[in-house]
Amino acid sequence: MDHRAQTLARSRIVLRGQLQGVGFRPYVYRLAHRHGVGGYVANSSRGVIIEVEGAASAIAAFETDLLALTGGPMLAVIDEVSRETLPVLGEATFVIRPSSHAGDDKPEVTPDAAVCSDCLTELFDPTDRRHRYPFINCTNCGPRYSIIRATPYDRPATTMATFTMCPACQSEYEDPLDRRFHAQPNACSACGPTLRLCLPDRSRVDVDPIVDAARRLVDGEILAVKGIGGFHLACRADSEEVVSRLRERKLRDGKPLAVMIGKADDAGRFAEATRSELDALASASAPIVLMRRRPDCTLAPSVAPNCPNVALMLPYAPHHHLLFAQGIPPLVMTSANLSGLPLTYTDDDAFEQLSDVADAFLTHDREIHRPIDDSVVSVFQDRPTPVRRARGYAPRSLWLPIATPTEIERQPRVLAVGGELKSAVALMFDGKVVLSEHLGDLMRPQTYRSFIAAIDRLKKLYEFEPDVIAHDLHPRYLSTTYATGFGIETTAVQHHHAHIVAVMAEHGLTEPVIGLSCDGTGYGTDAAVWGCEVLRCERHAFDRLGQLEYFPLVGGDAAAVQTWRPAASLAFAALGPAWKTEVGGVFDSVPNADLANFESQLSSGVNCPATSSLGRLFDAAAFLLGLCPLNRHEAEAAMALEAAAREEAAEPFGYEIADEDGYLTIRSAPMIRELIEAIRHGQPEDLLAARFHETVARMLVDAAAGACESSQIGTVALSGGCFANRRLLARVVELLESRNLRVVHPRQAPCGDGGLALGQAVAATEIIRRREGES
Repeated sequence: MDHRAQTLARSRIVLRGQLQGVGFRPYVYRLAHRHGVGGYVANSSRGVIIEVEGAASAIAAFETDLLALTGGPMLAVIDEVSRETLPVLGEATFVIRPSSHAGDDKPEVTPDAAVCSDCLTELFDPTDRRHRYPFINCTNCGPRYSIIRATPYDRPATTMATFTMCPACQSEYEDPLDRRFHAQPNACSACGPTLRLCLPDRSRVDVDPIVDAARRLVDGEILAVKGIGGFHLACRADSEEVVSRLRERKLRDGKPLAVMIGKADDAGRFAEATRSELDALASASAPIVLMRRRPDCTLAPSVAPNCPNVALMLPYAPHHHLLFAQGIPPLVMTSANLSGLPLTYTDDDAFEQLSDVADAFLTHDREIHRPIDDSVVSVFQDRPTPVRRARGYAPRSLWLPIATPTEIERQPRVLAVGGELKSAVALMFDGKVVLSEHLGDLMRPQTYRSFIAAIDRLKKLYEFEPDVIAHDLHPRYLSTTYATGFGIETTAVQHHHAHIVAVMAEHGLTEPVIGLSCDGTGYGTDAAVWGCEVLRCERHAFDRLGQLEYFPLVGGDAAAVQTWRPAASLAFAALGPAWKTEVGGVFDSVPNADLANFESQLSSGVNCPATSSLGRLFDAAAFLLGLCPLNRHEAEAAMALEAAAREEAAEPFGYEIADEDGYLTIRSAPMIRELIEAIRHGQPEDLLAARFHETVARMLVDAAAGACESSQIGTVALSGGCFANRRLLARVVELLESRNLRVVHPRQAPCGDGGLALGQAVAATEIIRRREGES
């Protein structure tokens, strides 16, 4: 059809999503030329604005290809589309206009992305002008969030502003048909950042930094390596002596360490990798992927002791690829913060904090404005789900299908500050939630200061001031202290309610669900330590329909570390006063004085808060089976228990679900009695670990199904850190679905406390809406 013979029309299309800094405007430019339409494309604070003019059929064909992202940039994501018809202006030429920044709306900020295949080809091409340049990038890859200071995303608003492009780079930057058109970190060896190798005294080693760093790693040295979002501590992962030395220096006893491998094909040497896991590994987000460890895995044992999985990642920065091109073995690549401290990301802090840890420093002069850790994902039902949401994922917005335009207009701007462990915060505005990167555990002054700084940076980036701050119900969390110190309206959201509301928000659920919220600890409305809850949840409220039967947490917080304490409490509850005689030699490793103090505390009730924690039940089973006497890091005992369980299905132990006027109490005492009896009869630990998992899955499902029946609800939402256990998650989902119940669980936010802020923000918004509607 001859478009010129048709009546001209003009349309404006406004797109929101992950569209800035990904090569989207050049894509639109090329698409417009292909369809013969005039007009313009521009970035703005509202998103990407496109006006097209031409024959109606040409505009329709353009829009079809545009919204399908036909031939579009790999990082582009369209979340929202609006259109309007405009008067014809007679524009026959299509152009790219400069960015504009006006109004209250803010554009999406794109996460950092792994180096793309085109850049890798150039990196290793001896004839290319960027051959072996460690900071090669284009619109399809490279740093984004970690270098941005303000929006719109243009070079002056990034840490690349200090590097003036050479004529060759400037020409690429200005050419709409070039892959580096408006690639804000664009640079080359003539004008861009440089890599250098230094000793702990900051003196520079005047050799090829890549070649010498690779040699040192092969020789068993520990290096601090500056990447996209911070420093790693790196060492060869196949040497027990070297990895043990790293652990000793870093003071990180048992936490599993991530391993970087040279290429995806190498994953099969260490893990029973599935196709979906390999796809996640090689994605632009380049996360750490948890995979089932091979029995003959040749990595050093202390890389991931007592853990069923190995945490693998691929090189994602150009200098990582250059290192592996030197023929080095797999590397431990662990965040270069000493245990319990925030991520190290500036050179000054690295040399101050790590000079006794690292033998040398591979660093560079591109400033990191926003420190960001590596993301960790677990693949379930062929889809990656964040365990730790950070580089490659944050600060990607979660758009809420539950919000109507009218609701969005009336919504308060909410800052949600999360919990105490695995902290992340969230900003809720304009019908979306911006969930921050993983910020760590708020247990030390340094981490708390880092938490405050991250909030300030996020608020500045989005020009955001909250109307309301949502926080956990726990009165002594540092995040609660932060929230209540502002002098503005606050809303407390119960911990396990927030977990379930986060899942509801992800899945766009507005009707009530039955929530199974299972973790280690959460402050309950009765001031007890909750952790295995059956809830009837709406976004604004919940009813507690059931729980794991309370047992005393003798020693308080010490019981989360010393696994014998919950084991002894549960043994006493199951066996009575003669428990020590009944258990045989299971507690022989515990000093008699500690056991005497335990019984004294138990009888007096001093420092014995009641708990329904499923996490502590896992700890108890791990101790009884001799798998883990101490939680040196969170969930170490649970990981050891999952690792010990044989793969085959196993018969459950006994358990009871007591129904008292519709309130369901899960009683684990029969299981504990049978487990101890089986241990005394010498049943193998792999069988008993499998039976424990099967029992927990079945008792959770029975309780949830009972709550569904009594409430006439057909959807069950699963969340809480215990569902990071893939064996437990898979079995619970299987059993619930076999009862014709719909099951939803986290996909975009972590199931643990890293997803709390999402639930807090959505719950607080609905609580306020309901309250205002009643007034």
